[in-house]
Amino acid sequence: MGPISEEAVAGLAETRVDHRFKGLPPDAEGLTVGELAAQHRSLFTGGFTTPVLALSAERLEHNLALLETYTARHGLDFAPHGKTSMAPQLFARQLAHGAWGITAAVPHQVRVYRAYGIQRIFLANEVVDAAALRWIAAELDADPDFRFVCYVDSVRGVELMDEALRAAGASRPVEVVVELGAGEGARTGARTEADCTAVADAVAAAGTLRLTGVAGYEGEVPDADSERVRAYLRRLVALAAGFDAQGRFAGAGDIVISAGGSAWFDAVADVFETIPELSAPVVKLLRSGAYVSHDDGHYRHLTPFNRVPQEGALEPAFRLWAQVVSRPTGEQAFVNAGKRDAAYDLDLPEAQVVRDGRTGEIRAADGIAVARLSDQHAWITTGPGADLEVGDWLGMGLSHPCTSFDKWQLIPVVTADGTVTDLVRTFF
Repeated sequence: MGPISEEAVAGLAETRVDHRFKGLPPDAEGLTVGELAAQHRSLFTGGFTTPVLALSAERLEHNLALLETYTARHGLDFAPHGKTSMAPQLFARQLAHGAWGITAAVPHQVRVYRAYGIQRIFLANEVVDAAALRWIAAELDADPDFRFVCYVDSVRGVELMDEALRAAGASRPVEVVVELGAGEGARTGARTEADCTAVADAVAAAGTLRLTGVAGYEGEVPDADSERVRAYLRRLVALAAGFDAQGRFAGAGDIVISAGGSAWFDAVADVFETIPELSAPVVKLLRSGAYVSHDDGHYRHLTPFNRVPQEGALEPAFRLWAQVVSRPTGEQAFVNAGKRDAAYDLDLPEAQVVRDGRTGEIRAADGIAVARLSDQHAWITTGPGADLEVGDWLGMGLSHPCTSFDKWQLIPVVTADGTVTDLVRTFF
């Protein structure tokens, strides 16, 4: 089997279009996703109903290619965080663009990945659930080509893993990396090097686990800035080198050193260049996931490409289209998309363009802004002379792609002229 099951991914095109999937044309009921995509309908005149989320075909491909060249240029392996999209079609494209594997956050996500044949999974979290560990052990035992790596950060966690895996009769050890916490007040992870050593000792004593490396998440460094993030990453590299000098990775085919969200991957690239030669080849594993669609809010301001512009630039690939359904005053309008449709956990949507309901012409959303969200409405403020009336479509940029994908189970992929060329299935 390859890095993903092409047959399983292709099978998504056989999904029937029906009431489960919002925004799709009512007259497409009963068609398969593949049949609907093959019709190349217009997002605007092909029967799609508002609100509808669109993923730019051109910008998606640009972002995929950019991270592929970036990681290759910096000698990094890449396991993009799949919880951003939970879309096997996008996983397949990421793997085709050179990804080492796919990162997960919880066991459910691993189950989705395995249903589509993904062969390398890095679970960037601790796993102490006995039922999940039984399932993981069975997957490893059934498929000698499946590689699974997860975090450990406590002696108690190691004990629980070992107990569950022994009870499951696991025949293959589960690979683990010790997570170094990003500082006091940060998220998970052993807080000190001494704590990490105690965890590594517990792993060595457990016959069901194998220490493969170290990992962490620099995005949780308190009061993060360039120097604090780099200082934390240098600690991570030193921890790996120290463990290796102590022979803790003896017999490992490679040593995994992993970090990387979407805000500081330039720092990861810089510091990981300093990793010394170790006793086995090093997998310098970056896990950034939000790049695939990027955004018009949170990550637009934080992307490392803003700090290092010669590396290129990611492009926001999402646009949420909603229709003006009410214009009660000259300063106010309402569109039919709200919290159920738009990411809003970090920033409000950004009004970008208006598609005229009479002519179909698209113009800039001058003087138009999203002020707040209700469940199914966005509250729009309009300045003097703003051109907006009932029936117009408002195109909005979104913040934080992680909470955009999870609101839509089938997302049209749209070219610049509005042609729908594919539909991406998500599993949240």
